[in-house]
Amino acid sequence: MALVVCWYDFVCFGIVGVAMFWALWVIWKKEGASERVEDSTIYESLLVTRPDGEVFVSALPKGHISTSQLWTSCWKGLHPGWLLAIRFVSFLVLAGFLVWDVSAWDATIFVYYTEWTFALVMLYFALGTIVSGYGWWLSSNKPPSENGARRDLEANNASINTYRQSGSKGTIKLQSHYAQEEIQLRAGFWGYLMQIAFQTCAGAVVLTDIVFWCVIVPFLSTAHLGLNVLMGCMHTLNAFFLLLDASLNSLPFPWFRLSYFVLWSCLYVIFQWVIHAMGFSWWPYPFLELDTPWATLWYFCMALIHIPCYGIFALIIKAKYTILPKLFPHTFVRPY
Repeated sequence: MALVVCWYDFVCFGIVGVAMFWALWVIWKKEGASERVEDSTIYESLLVTRPDGEVFVSALPKGHISTSQLWTSCWKGLHPGWLLAIRFVSFLVLAGFLVWDVSAWDATIFVYYTEWTFALVMLYFALGTIVSGYGWWLSSNKPPSENGARRDLEANNASINTYRQSGSKGTIKLQSHYAQEEIQLRAGFWGYLMQIAFQTCAGAVVLTDIVFWCVIVPFLSTAHLGLNVLMGCMHTLNAFFLLLDASLNSLPFPWFRLSYFVLWSCLYVIFQWVIHAMGFSWWPYPFLELDTPWATLWYFCMALIHIPCYGIFALIIKAKYTILPKLFPHTFVRPY
């Protein structure tokens, strides 16, 4: 192995291993088929689907989505075509900058976390474009009366509360056939993949931009990459387009999907270990180096920083769903 391993590096390996184990456990508990997950939540997961014969359905738990939330806006009256256009334009612009980046530095530029995150943001906008286009197409091909019922339902999502029959709890059958159909239309695999990509790249973008502008530019500028227009755009446009989409979409932002963000970073760190073991000579980020006694402290700090980085974007979404309904009670629609 070309990577020299010291005794303190095993602590770094342990930090990454514990982080991965925690993330996988949270995903299994919240998204998997664990018996401890409440019945009202289990069928909203990425891995489990509700039986087709179900008559009574539960309201969407906080943090989970229906199909309409993937392609409709939180702003009443905003045509879904605008969200589709913004996502498509965002994808094209980001793709153009990534092609420029690869052309300027060749494919080895992907040793940087920035390019990993940039590609993930592009994946989100690609999925968002496809899902928005498909949802708009389905909506456009429904009868006018059904479209009207669907719009009324979207405007009153917060008031829909239905309960399954369980012990002493009574049951309330949905009065509207369209409401029942809408609640039963859960987001499928691609819908949840889109939501996971959104929340993963949200935390990764905050981490990337904060480290670049607050650590690398002032203190760790190297000969490998210099600050120029391309680098500036790569570390600003990702956040700009993601915040623009967040201001318009209806996606929730549950805390438990911090685990996907942690897994994403762990995979990148393992990738760095592998290529250095195979002979890669330099570290793109000095705080990932293993041949220093400070490595343990750096890895521990980098593990902790994931919480505030994810929390910053979570607070933005929280403020969106808390403040905007009060400022714009007639135009802003809460999705849950």
